[in-house]
Parts: sequence; C-alpha cells; structure tokens
Amino acid sequence: MKILEEFDDSRQAVVNPTDLIKPVPDMPEVVVSCFARETFDRMVEGFGGVKIGETREANMVIPVYRTIFQGASIGMYMSPVGAPACVSTAEEIFAMGAKTIILFGTCGVLERSIEDCSIIIPDRAVRDEGTSYHYMPASDEIPVNLRYTETFAELLRELGCNYTIGKTWTSDGIYRETRKKVERRRQSGCVCVDMECSAMAAMAGFREKELFQFFYAADNLDGEVWDSRSLANEINLEGKDRIGKLAMELAVRVCSVSTSD
Repeated sequence: MKILEEFDDSRQAVVNPTDLIKPVPDMPEVVVSCFARETFDRMVEGFGGVKIGETREANMVIPVYRTIFQGASIGMYMSPVGAPACVSTAEEIFAMGAKTIILFGTCGVLERSIEDCSIIIPDRAVRDEGTSYHYMPASDEIPVNLRYTETFAELLRELGCNYTIGKTWTSDGIYRETRKKVERRRQSGCVCVDMECSAMAAMAGFREKELFQFFYAADNLDGEVWDSRSLANEINLEGKDRIGKLAMELAVRVCSVSTSD
C-alpha cells in the first residue's frame, strides 16, 4: 500500500478547525507571521500589537495580535516550526477570519553565492514532508506563491534589496539532509531548504485561501562543512527587524489589492 497516495478530497474531517475555533471580531483579513520568537516579540512591540485572540498547540499558547500599520489593519502571530504544527495553526488563523497569511522565516541555502540574510522567494517546493499529502494528491513538487510574487519583488527593487527566486526543498528531517540528498536537490533546481513551504501551500490551496511565503537566507549547506551563519535567532536582530518590516510593507500592498478586488 502506498500510503502517501491515499488522498481524500472530503471537505469535512472528523475534527475541523471551525469545530474548535470561532471567528474573532475585527480579525484582519491579512496576517503576518514568522517563526523566530525574538523577531516576533520585537515586531509586536515595535508595531504596537494589541492581543485580539489566541490559539493553542499541545504545549504552547499562540497569541494573535492586531495593529494598524500605514493605515492598514494587519494581524500578527508566531508560527510554530515544522509542517504539521505550522499548518494546523494556520488552519485556525483562517478559521478566525483571516483570508491571507504572509509567512517568513529562515532557510538553509544550497547555493553559497546567496548572501546571508538576503531574501528568497520560492516559486516551487519539493514535497519531502508528510502534511501536504493530506491536502492534495501525491506529486513530487507543488507551485507556490501564485500571487503577489511580482508585488513583493517590486517592493524589494524599490528598496534596493537583493533577492533570489527559485525552488525550495521542504523537508521534515533536519538531521537527515545528507550530502547525497543536498546534491540531488541542487541538481533538480533547488536553491534552499525549509520545513513548511510545500505543506502550507497545499493547505492554502485546499482551503481556497491565500498564502505568500518568503525566506531570509541563513545557514549554508553548500560547502565542505556546515556554516550556521545567521541561523541563530538572537544574531543580527536589527537586520531581521528590517525583514519583518518588509513583510508588513507587503501586507499593506496586499490589503490595497484586496480592497480594489
């Protein structure tokens, strides 16, 4: 039996997000999220986030905040790391009333020429995790960021920010990224590795919601030895603050597009 090919397109599961989560009054339609606690806490403080709700993983409470940035109502929450937890939390954020999630975090680079902390916009993701197979039929890859890539790229060009567009390898096994696998993924066109992108894209597609995910380059896997560079959350906090502001700037533009639609 090929268990990953057992996709069931039923819209109702035994337990659904709306069974546990109720709509949040004044929930912003566009929500920004990241994985790094230090960066997220600084965003909440810097942008004046006000708590409007919360969701929970088994061992943690995840507050949801609302702020006004450049005249737009924007939500904020911190995503847990790893595809299953990240997806289940996003499911609940959508159940609260959000329509678009902008998600950013680190990735490992498979091309050493990609500069530390520079922006990577994935356009496809290799599905080397299990969660996405519950949201769409089996395939090796999934297209991601079908909307807003050019909107974000235009913003980056205006600000003079370096960026790369390319394929990501979404993997569950951070300690099983072997040399052979890294080279295989490089040969297939991957420029980076992450843990959530393919699963988040599959879930958003299934729920008919919008997701835009981007990375900032961290550890380098393209060398004789692993180089952690700025992977640690407490390193280069001011640079990561600027990346958080990029996400908020994009959120304002997404709000503008949504309003015009």
